[in-house]
Amino acid sequence: MSGLTLNVVIVGAGLGGLAAAIGIQRAGHKVGAGIQIPPNAARILSQWGLIPSLAKHSKIPIATNFRSWKDGQLRYRACLQLKERFGTDFFNIHRADVHGDLVEAAEALGVVFRLGATVEDIDFHTASVTLKGGEIVKGDVVIGADGQNSACKEILLGHKVSPLPTGDLAYRLTVRESDMRKHPSLHPLLESGTTDLWMGPDAFLVGYLLKEAGFYNIALICPDTLPEAVNIAKATPMEMQEVLADWDPQLQTLLGLVEKTQKWRMLTSEEMECWGHKGGKFVLMGDAAHAGLPYIAQGAAQAIEDAGVLSALFAKITHPSQLPRVLKLYEKLRKPRTSRIVQASFDQGVAYMLPDGLEQRERDRKLAVKGAKQLPIRSIDPAFQAWMLGHDCVAEAERAWEEGDG
Repeated sequence: MSGLTLNVVIVGAGLGGLAAAIGIQRAGHKVGAGIQIPPNAARILSQWGLIPSLAKHSKIPIATNFRSWKDGQLRYRACLQLKERFGTDFFNIHRADVHGDLVEAAEALGVVFRLGATVEDIDFHTASVTLKGGEIVKGDVVIGADGQNSACKEILLGHKVSPLPTGDLAYRLTVRESDMRKHPSLHPLLESGTTDLWMGPDAFLVGYLLKEAGFYNIALICPDTLPEAVNIAKATPMEMQEVLADWDPQLQTLLGLVEKTQKWRMLTSEEMECWGHKGGKFVLMGDAAHAGLPYIAQGAAQAIEDAGVLSALFAKITHPSQLPRVLKLYEKLRKPRTSRIVQASFDQGVAYMLPDGLEQRERDRKLAVKGAKQLPIRSIDPAFQAWMLGHDCVAEAERAWEEGDG
């Protein structure tokens, strides 16, 4: 724990902002301010004592089944019992549950929340935030954790930033477990303890059971058909059935149980040259700094890693003059890793959505090779998975600080 107490202003109370608030408050400073949690993020939450509460709400899947779009034939089964390899489990959990656990932990540590406050300006030299209405919130450092449509990012860059369309959209929805149990053909999806993913031409669908909510979580990614000025819209179950009209009949049964859904345009952002201000009192984190696509289940995990590194470095501070070094080192450690993961997520989406043909057959041929040392899907490629899930960002940050890096 740091021997100095700094006042830290975090803009944004999503998963990344909450994780940063918990970690930095645990380091001795004062803060006012259906998801998958893989081992690289769970490792940090475990160090903060949060795994028991997360596990209470979570399903720990035993595997991911990668299936053919047309008939559901199994192409590859990836083991997700990862605790022996990486020290922690892989958790499937409702976003509201993990958010609630983080809020509870932050409040228990004394984090002060200001809900409904709109940021209008930031003074990067004095680490002060001007809210709508004129109130000024002063701190020693400001962290922008306000997501992909970040006001902090636009203030830092000095101009409006528009996310970039990817050509895809996502339907996100849940189906009642009780309704699925009325259909014997769907029972394997509930009882196998797996995440199931159907790969097909220009689309893929992933589903898994949530523990306490009594729902099966579904995401369908397919070509973007939204009007240019619309990023979110209501949708009908019939739309989804039409998208997957020729797909595995099991999916038609599943989607027939959908009561309502929405569709979201899948957006990304250009990579930033720098996440912070030269004054050394401001930095971005999470999607505000490195938004990517969700195809590799690392969006929240990378925000939590950001928080882990910030908390480890803030624990080393003994004088305010060290803040610029801390923020510079944080960006140096995090930026190359997040850039690689953003690209890997894009690549994984391409691999999922190959049209039938030569590339698709080659993908499936490689997946069929037992004991293969290289796989065409990044999250299950042995070397990439070890790099992604085995990374201990807190230990890396502590080591870099002790070695005088930054």
